[in-house]
Amino acid sequence: MTEKILILDFGSQFTQLIARAVREANVYCEIVPYNKPIEYNSGLKGIILSGSPFSVNQPDALIADVKNMAEKLPVLGVCYGAQLTSKIFGGRVDKSEKREYGRAKFEIVQPDILLQGVSQHSQVWMSHSDTIKELPEGFSILGITESIPVAAFKRNDGLPLYGLQFHPEVYHSTEGKLILKNFLTHICGCSQNWTPAHFISDTVAELKNKIGDKRVIMALSGGVDSTVAATLLHKAVGDNLFGIFVDNGVLRKNEFEEVLEIYAKLGLNVKGVNAREHFYTKLAGKTDPEEKRKAIGKTFIEIFDQEAHRIENIDFLGQGTIYPDVIESLSVHGPSATIKSHHNVGGLPDTMKLSLVEPLRLLFKDEVRRVGLELGIPHEMLFRHPFPGPGLGIRILGEITEEKVRLLQEADAIYIKGLKKSNLYATVWQAGTILLPVKSVGVMGDERTYEYTVALRAVTSVDGMTADWAHLPYEFLADISNEIINNVRGINRVVYDISSKPPATIEWE
Repeated sequence: MTEKILILDFGSQFTQLIARAVREANVYCEIVPYNKPIEYNSGLKGIILSGSPFSVNQPDALIADVKNMAEKLPVLGVCYGAQLTSKIFGGRVDKSEKREYGRAKFEIVQPDILLQGVSQHSQVWMSHSDTIKELPEGFSILGITESIPVAAFKRNDGLPLYGLQFHPEVYHSTEGKLILKNFLTHICGCSQNWTPAHFISDTVAELKNKIGDKRVIMALSGGVDSTVAATLLHKAVGDNLFGIFVDNGVLRKNEFEEVLEIYAKLGLNVKGVNAREHFYTKLAGKTDPEEKRKAIGKTFIEIFDQEAHRIENIDFLGQGTIYPDVIESLSVHGPSATIKSHHNVGGLPDTMKLSLVEPLRLLFKDEVRRVGLELGIPHEMLFRHPFPGPGLGIRILGEITEEKVRLLQEADAIYIKGLKKSNLYATVWQAGTILLPVKSVGVMGDERTYEYTVALRAVTSVDGMTADWAHLPYEFLADISNEIINNVRGINRVVYDISSKPPATIEWE
């Protein structure tokens, strides 16, 4: 049985970061709502209680039975989880004299296996408005900060129950991952054997058992998730996987042909469908971003449905769902409000009546890439920048036409090629070109021009939730501007977007 750590989610914005830190230590973990009943078995090695935006002193505070958990398994409470542990066992948690947020220096006052290898005065990250004023009887302080009397604590009776007032999972806690690793290995006894190779062998065996000799159909996009999912399925069922890759007319330059070539090299059974003209017809006259998204999504479903009905005896639908999508649907707060539709390919028709198979539903994005490398998928495909489901359709402001797509494809290809040539591509999270519904006067040779403007966008980010504009060298931007204007007839002006998220979004639509 695979070893597992359970992370109880009390609604913290950092809960996924705890899971990623655990996974980075090659230990499998799952995030579950704080109130979900726990199934104790030999594979479950420990429990981590997340932070929360709530207070343990609220009348409707989120409560879990920490006493019962701690009798059975090692438990680590983080921020709210630490405060909840303290309160449940009889400690005192009150409002801080001032809100404690940001960097602090952590001082170890009692050595412990949890803090093995952690330096004195290590930097940690605080984010809380309550603080533990008094520990329960039978508990002792392991560490403090200048303003916090209890920054880390443990239970003294030998049962491994710990609390951290700070967030070890965030980047700003410089030795936080070491503390988590100590908890996983020294306290929970995890063997750290959950690797990409381990995942692949287990997943392929499970897929073979689930699917047998039945057939699977899957929509492929050329993106990381769908490609890795399809490759895993192919290892399990071979040519009983039927992939469909639709050219929706708003892909990047030459992407349709290049992706199909890679799929062929991987041995995948994929049919390419050129539906550009059909999409352009459906998009004609539409200028509202949401209308364009819906048109692209609806048309994709129509095309996929038509192609699927040409293949007989299909039982399963493969999808590239990854763990953040699963966590979102199981959130303490319920599914989040829809900000924009059709962010990824989805919403396939219920009339298909197929069983769902999602080989990547346990993985974070960085893990998907590591599995992809283990599977032999080309590096350039796995480490491409994120690309929106509606493609260039939301990078063309206003109405989409075939000519505008051609202009944007040419300009964007120059920009991305330039980033790679200058070794800047891997330094940014996402880059792309936006065609603006703006024409301006220019001079080329002895002629005056009246042509389009494009905006270059490049951002740095960890997860896309927040992003800063990338500080690309002026010389590089100047060279790209010249190359676009000189080589793409129809564009005579290039600008650079220096907006961060928030308040702006990464994409313009």
